[in-house]
Amino acid sequence: MKKSSWLAVLISVILTLTVVTAVSALAYKVQWGDTLNKIAARFGVSVQAIVSANNISNPNLIYADQILQIPDGNATPVPQTPSPTTPVPTGGTYTVKTGDTLSAIARRFGTTIAAIAQANNISNVNLIYVGQVLTIPGGGSSPAPVTPQPNPNPNQTFGLGAQSNNLANKAKMSQSGMTWVKIQYKWQPGDAPGDLNGIIQDAHQNNFKILVSITGATSYPAANSIDFSAYTNFVAAVAALGPDAIEIWNEMNIDFEWPAGQINPSTYVNSMLAPAYNAIKAANPGVMVVSGALAPTGFDNTQNAWADDRYLSGMRAAGAASYADCIGVHHNAGATSPTVSSGHPAGTHYSWYFQPMLNLYYNTFGGVRPLCFTEVGYLSSEGFDSLPANFGWASGTSVAEQAQWVAEAAQLAANSGKVRLFIIYNLDFQNYTDTDPQAGYAIIRRDGSCPACDRLHALFP
Repeated sequence: MKKSSWLAVLISVILTLTVVTAVSALAYKVQWGDTLNKIAARFGVSVQAIVSANNISNPNLIYADQILQIPDGNATPVPQTPSPTTPVPTGGTYTVKTGDTLSAIARRFGTTIAAIAQANNISNVNLIYVGQVLTIPGGGSSPAPVTPQPNPNPNQTFGLGAQSNNLANKAKMSQSGMTWVKIQYKWQPGDAPGDLNGIIQDAHQNNFKILVSITGATSYPAANSIDFSAYTNFVAAVAALGPDAIEIWNEMNIDFEWPAGQINPSTYVNSMLAPAYNAIKAANPGVMVVSGALAPTGFDNTQNAWADDRYLSGMRAAGAASYADCIGVHHNAGATSPTVSSGHPAGTHYSWYFQPMLNLYYNTFGGVRPLCFTEVGYLSSEGFDSLPANFGWASGTSVAEQAQWVAEAAQLAANSGKVRLFIIYNLDFQNYTDTDPQAGYAIIRRDGSCPACDRLHALFP
């Protein structure tokens, strides 16, 4: 959870929209691929008119099957002329474009990285450049589209757990109905995968499943500093140790976790997620692969951060559903009950609210993959001297409210049919600093009490 700086910026950039009630309107059901610009043009109205009629706070965020009221119920759709499709390459060469990787190109043409590297005398498979002309082995082949299959296990049981550094409080976890524990490992090249064997075995011996979230050890990493090949080898070796799930990186849409200027969902999917997925499944097919959860934020300048909705759409377009069993989600900035979608002290942006986050992430992938909430936390400064300035939105949250909201969110997730895993952030962290009040998120408070445990026990006995 490293989004506090973006939360502070977000508060200052959210705009308040004036609500105008439409005199008359017709209903339109959003189709896959629709945008407000397309819908407005189709019905001959303005984007702002649709925004006002539907109380839309973010014009860039609509989802399939959403019902929109179109101002002026007499409007009829303007006939659409299908746009020409981009022709696929038919020759034996391909010109590298921005965001391309050899793995993506190989997958697109149904060949292998090694075959392309050999055909083009490429010594470093991680180094290609825009404008480079590559010979594709078996020239004349058309790109092979990768179509994500529906969730292979739609009836998988819901899993409840919490993030911790160990199992010192396993009794309270069991009392709360938890069957999962999450640990986060800060990886760097040269690390020994065997270092994780102890905690994996400890979890299993105590009848817990374990999610290992593997991210980088360096904050604000330098450009080109992520060794994708070494990371892939590491997660494959960890998979062989027998964890139940592995999360591939963390909050890669902000420069705290990914090199500034290189934040790109296509790069993440093609250079990290896809190779990691294939390597993990080769090592241990039973491991659930979770895509890295994004930092929920509306701040977006491309250089230092991408808004999570834009990045998420980019992941979908890059084929992430083909390389993840579950889509990772974070929700750690709530200051209201998860049953509501208004009233947050910081504003109206969807990321402040639980259900809009759930719907956004699930609908972006069309329901072909379940969600894994790898962090759900409610911050309470009760019992601490002060609250860091960037977390001022949580100043009114009591421990009792934290307990209630954690339990409500878990119940909503379990009943939604859309969530495979719900990890509470966090169980028992003790660190509380001016920049990261981790202990304020802990459901086991510093005095040893756990009101949330009692609430959860009533729901998940």
